[in-house]
Amino acid sequence: MAFKLDEAYQFTMELAREAGAILRERFGTALTVEQKGPADLVTEADRLSEAHILRRIRERYPDHDILAEESGLQARSGAFRWIIDPLDGTTNFARSLPLFGVSIALEVEGELALGAIYDPMGEELFSAVKGRGAWLNGEPIRVSTVERLEDGLFAMAFPSALRRTPMAQKSLAQFAVFSQRSLGVRRLGTAVLELAYVAAGRLDGYWGLELNAWDMAAGVLVVQEAGGQVSGLDGSPFRLDGRQILASNGRLHPTMVHRLAEAGARDGAALPGQEEGRP
Repeated sequence: MAFKLDEAYQFTMELAREAGAILRERFGTALTVEQKGPADLVTEADRLSEAHILRRIRERYPDHDILAEESGLQARSGAFRWIIDPLDGTTNFARSLPLFGVSIALEVEGELALGAIYDPMGEELFSAVKGRGAWLNGEPIRVSTVERLEDGLFAMAFPSALRRTPMAQKSLAQFAVFSQRSLGVRRLGTAVLELAYVAAGRLDGYWGLELNAWDMAAGVLVVQEAGGQVSGLDGSPFRLDGRQILASNGRLHPTMVHRLAEAGARDGAALPGQEEGRP
């Protein structure tokens, strides 16, 4: 059967909603929660959502590669690769905070071709097809028109284990620089929704370190197709395997790059409790 992008797009939206229904049904119930690493949780809902997504993709596209958060890369070295986050915002989900989402993207010949991000609690489906635009529940979306940092509302991702490390210092310095020069900086705990909110103009910019491909893939395409810009934190070309992202409405991108560089110059500052002579 010949591959058809329009059919794959409809399938992806259906699949995101199906996985979201699995999460919604289990939200607020007693769950088995495990710890993969410091501040890195996984629940039975993650696994059930992922198992459903993988089964449906294998049934529909048995020759396609799949990269998923819990099961890793299942590769056949083909032209098509699905990139899956079955539950982004697991800590929120485990603590009954209704901020989490499902993210599904498809690469064709190494380029992102389509993506969908579904918020099961808000019943919001953000989606995009390369070269065709981005939508929220079928209606076109665009990034904001904010041009001044002072008027901007931002979000960021702290490292999953925010400890007294150079990475923690860098993140706290970034938070300080932007908090002092904008309407505010949020940390929602779900990269996929934060990227979707940039695309929809609810946020003017987002950045994060220590992110994985499944955290970013669908969101990158949705932001770009909504008219936004995506890069590395220093403005370099975005790489899906680069572990970092800066996404914005485009107008604020150069200023954000500049301010993040300024924060980098300050990230050697002592954290609270690390002042002179204190451990």
